[in-house]
This record gives sequence, C-alpha cells and structure tokens, in this order.
Amino acid sequence: QDAIDRKEKRSETFKAAVHGLETDTPALKTEELGRRAPQWVRDNLVTMCMRCREPFNAITRRRHHCRACGYVVCARCSDYRAELQYDGKRLNRVCQECYVFLTGHTVLEDREGRHKGILEKGAAEVSSRSLLCSSLQLLDKNGKGGTRGWFVIPQDDPLVLYIYAAPQDVRAHTSIPLLGYQVRDMAQSESRHLFQLAQSRQVFTFVADTEELKRRWMRAMARSAAGITHPEEEEEGADP
Repeated sequence: QDAIDRKEKRSETFKAAVHGLETDTPALKTEELGRRAPQWVRDNLVTMCMRCREPFNAITRRRHHCRACGYVVCARCSDYRAELQYDGKRLNRVCQECYVFLTGHTVLEDREGRHKGILEKGAAEVSSRSLLCSSLQLLDKNGKGGTRGWFVIPQDDPLVLYIYAAPQDVRAHTSIPLLGYQVRDMAQSESRHLFQLAQSRQVFTFVADTEELKRRWMRAMARSAAGITHPEEEEEGADP
C-alpha cells in the first residue's frame, strides 16, 4: 500500500508538470516544503541550474530535481539530503536552500549574497508581469540559421527586450534596448513570419510562429522603440 501511495503521488506530480510552456509551475509555499510533493519544473524548460545559474551540459553538469521545491538544479547544488514528510520522512535529494530550511543546518558556501544583475531576473517571474512574451527565433547575420528562445518585454522595464534560452531559466543571456529602433515588416518567406529591428548598422531578424504573433510583437516593439511605456499613452497621443 505504501508503494502504491508513493506511485500515485509521483504520478500526480508528473501530470501537473506537463502543462504548456506559457504556464508557470506553481511554487510551494515555504511552510509546505517537505510536507507536500512539489510540481517538478520540466527539464526542457531550463538550460541552466535554477540555483547557481551555471549552464547545463551532458557531461559535467547534469540536471537533477530537488524533491522539496521541484527546481531543476545541478549536482553540486543538489548534493544534500533531507527527510521529507510527504515521503514517509525518507532522505531525499534536495537543493541547498531547501536543505537549510528543512534541517536548520548552515552551509559554509554562500552563492546568494551578491546582488542580482539586470540579466538575472527569472524568466517565469518576468513573464508573469510582461507586456508580451512568447517563443521566437532570432536569425543569425546571414539569415540561414538562428537561435530559438523565450522573448520578454517586462512591464517594469518596457523599453528592453530580454532573451532567455528557455521559459523557466533564471537568467537571461541577452537584452536589447529597444528605444530608437525601427521595426520593419518583411515578406513571408518559406512559411516563415519575418520582421526586423534596425538601428544604424545593427539589424536583428526575428521569426514568429504565426502572422498574428508577428503583428503583436511588431506593435509591442514599435511602442517600446518610441518610448511608449503604457498602451494608454499611445491612445492619448493619437490624432483624433
């Protein structure tokens, strides 16, 4: 019966973790850590450890899940064991932060003491308060290849485009200040919905999944490029 109960709990956790990319994974409240099984963040939603922010790779830095909070973390950040009440007080792999909370023990190494830089805002946090966010592809200079990522214009920083490798990453790898750029429409090419940001010799070419999404991004970027931080400002300044 104990094995059946644990299997059902794990099944519920996995079912809850397979929501769409744009759905944030609900975080447990602090007092629930260890008492209730977390919803795991899916591996393909992150490209870096959600604690130390180091990129994952297949050999030296592999993905693990903290059994207390559900975060995807590297081996170093999850090299701790703590008793979890929801799993019959068995020892489980947990991240450093959950280990400190659950056991009361201190850890000598402190990686959280530094101030977060501008690119270190988590994608899920920024996306939940954004003017627009979605998956896009940013083409390279020759227009043949490119990188697909998660793009966000935050409400609290509406003149900047943040680019994440994945929608649950805790750090953006690039940001583009939009003020002063020109937004250019491009003809559809091989069923690709293309548009550009251009300023002097600097040109960025984007590919949206649909024509409607392309138009939404063009409008949002045009407002930011013009210094309009709220949609109502555009309406007030429009000709009657």
